[in-house]
Amino acid sequence: MPAYAFETVDVFTDRRFGGNPLAVFTDARGMSDAEMLALAAEMNLSETTFVLPPENPAHTARVRIFNRTAEMPFAGHPNVGTACVLARHGRDRDGVLLFEELAGLVEVKVERNKDGAVIGATIAAPQNLSTGMVLPAGGIAACAGLMAADIVTAAHPPTEASVGVRFVLAEVRAEALGRALPDIAAFRRLAAAHAGLEGRLSLFLYARDGARIRARMFAPLAGTWEDPATGSASATLGALLLSLDGGEAARFELTQGVEMGRPSLLRVTARRAEDGFRATVGGGCVPVLRGEAQL
Repeated sequence: MPAYAFETVDVFTDRRFGGNPLAVFTDARGMSDAEMLALAAEMNLSETTFVLPPENPAHTARVRIFNRTAEMPFAGHPNVGTACVLARHGRDRDGVLLFEELAGLVEVKVERNKDGAVIGATIAAPQNLSTGMVLPAGGIAACAGLMAADIVTAAHPPTEASVGVRFVLAEVRAEALGRALPDIAAFRRLAAAHAGLEGRLSLFLYARDGARIRARMFAPLAGTWEDPATGSASATLGALLLSLDGGEAARFELTQGVEMGRPSLLRVTARRAEDGFRATVGGGCVPVLRGEAQL
């Protein structure tokens, strides 16, 4: 019976039991796709990662990311957490790791303290900003248990966007953010009414005060009732806001997970590039558990 070692970390925090927990299987050679998905469901976290040898030896690893129900092309806290775990095993090169993923190549820069201990990482999203369909404010409000008037559309309507994985981004009134509660029946109705969503509806709600942002993310159709920290959505939002605000670059500080009792802090940068708008997201990471799974 093969055994596979794993480690868990809390990401986008500097203390245990905050941020977003992640399980990392550091050597997934020999695992089938079905076993990876089963292990991700067993871990019951937002995502679990599986590390494999890279196709290109110049890269660090091939990283596969699974949520409870499917494989993800890219995600934020799984990259930060996996990079920190591998860097603690000496897998980085001068503080940099390169991960092959379905959405493309992800570059990660590791952060160390004065003693050389790994304390966090910053990832560059693998794709430039792309936007898709616009969703009705009323339908989005229903998904979050809010009123249509709680959705703020002055900067943009609820919009599907991506820098490697798709989210629907919607601005809400600050006082409404804490009242939001996902309604899975409304999620199902909205997904069924918009075939272009392909059954995927991850809703990232945010309230903005200049460069400071508070956010919540709901994806109940994928098994994530609420996510404590969503790096990929935060990076997407940073790129979208820069595209709307104008300018060459922007920085944002984003807080998430407060309502869940797992406060998270994400640092987002966005810049105008030759191919469009690019973004990074970074934050802290702390080790929590080690173990093994037998298959």
